Amino acid sequence: MIKYFVIEYFFHVYVIYMLYIRVEIIDFFRHVCYYKIIIILLINMTFNREKPYNELPKLPTKTDIETKAILKAAIASRAALATTAALCKQLPNEAIFYNAIFLQEAKDSSEIENIITTNDDLYQAMSSDKAITNPNTREVLHYIDALWVGMKSLDKRKLLSTNTFIKMANTIKENNQGIREHPGVKIVNKNTKKVIYTPPEGKEIIFDKLKNLEEYINLNDGVDPLVKMAVIHYQFEAIHPFSDGNGRTGRIINILFLVLKDLLDHPMLFLSKYIIDNKNEYYIKLREVTEQNKWEEWILYMLKGIEETSIYTKDKITQVVDLMLETKHKMRNELPKIYSKELLEVLFMQPYCKISSLEDAGIAKRQTASEYLQKLEKIGLLKSIKVGKETLYVNKKFYSLLKD
Repeated sequence: MIKYFVIEYFFHVYVIYMLYIRVEIIDFFRHVCYYKIIIILLINMTFNREKPYNELPKLPTKTDIETKAILKAAIASRAALATTAALCKQLPNEAIFYNAIFLQEAKDSSEIENIITTNDDLYQAMSSDKAITNPNTREVLHYIDALWVGMKSLDKRKLLSTNTFIKMANTIKENNQGIREHPGVKIVNKNTKKVIYTPPEGKEIIFDKLKNLEEYINLNDGVDPLVKMAVIHYQFEAIHPFSDGNGRTGRIINILFLVLKDLLDHPMLFLSKYIIDNKNEYYIKLREVTEQNKWEEWILYMLKGIEETSIYTKDKITQVVDLMLETKHKMRNELPKIYSKELLEVLFMQPYCKISSLEDAGIAKRQTASEYLQKLEKIGLLKSIKVGKETLYVNKKFYSLLKD
């Protein structure tokens, strides 16, 4: 990284010299292009992907991370995020959307790491008493547990710490391994099998870099929080402190940081879908920060993700609210005797519900609850399915809305 700054320094000296001697404009641009090509070649030659990156610079970075382009993008991202946060507060019951969006995020974030499960498996696992036998489904559900570990930690103390990161990673992987101790971890391109990055090695080195990251996260330095979130995400992924679960833990840290900075009241904005849709660009831009110090491009990528995800989430919330109103009118018109606000909300806590869902909400006892669900199925709002010995009822339109 130091070599990069040296090369860039001489490049600027060279440009000034070219201007000073008043070289022809065509020759000037030709020389600049040649020099830039040489810079890229030299940088690629100087960074050894096979060597542990123990020289990973500490934060804050010396590079300007508040350029005009970044600040302009941050304004647009912040406006989109604020609109979504305000809309969340208009939900009849904010908890309605939590379970469903958490499940979708858990699925998407795990999919980035090639841990694949289906919406059906997830929703049924959350609703059914049947034992979860699919290891991928179980691991995806642990992601939600890890998110709540982080939220509970924030509730107790308004800061993000290394200990919290460790607890979240251990929860995701259902073990107590903690920080990597053994050497040999390498990030490999799954197609070419070539090493693209080797993270820092040595427990003390990793802890030292995490301590620096923790200090940076909790430092009130005046940097726009959305810009800072992008920096934090890169640094955590570059440290790669765990044997597994780094990506998922890092994406939980993103949302916790937005809550910490009061940009969201609850964890309602997740970037995993955006990353899946732009997966190659995500890994390329991470690597370009490491090898070419291209902070601006990385930060702009993340800010765009925040803006697009905010708009997507806002639209999804609007659709949920509209569907709730539509369902409310249908229930009132066709089943006025069983309609209640509480029953409507149970149908939207997550796509699947069952008799005990109504019992737990205090809506009705078992026999009456069963009759309510059967009546809702008759008018087309629910569809019953058998999962083991249980009967679950799926809110068809809600399920389709979340799946799209």
